[in-house]
Amino acid sequence: MLGTPEIILIAIVVLLFFGAKKIPELMKGLGKGVKSFKDGMNGIGDEPKDDAAAPYNKDESK
Repeated sequence: MLGTPEIILIAIVVLLFFGAKKIPELMKGLGKGVKSFKDGMNGIGDEPKDDAAAPYNKDESK
């Protein structure tokens, strides 16, 4: 298990490696990735919600 000194050391290394301006962009990308992964695990976005979203084909209306 990580203690407080280890977490502080990791944060300092990340700050030195990426710089202070790049960290918010990295966290934003990480958050989007996690949200996308959770949505994929729950099956959101895999199938259309209703038939109204399907495109209308003129040939089938005859």
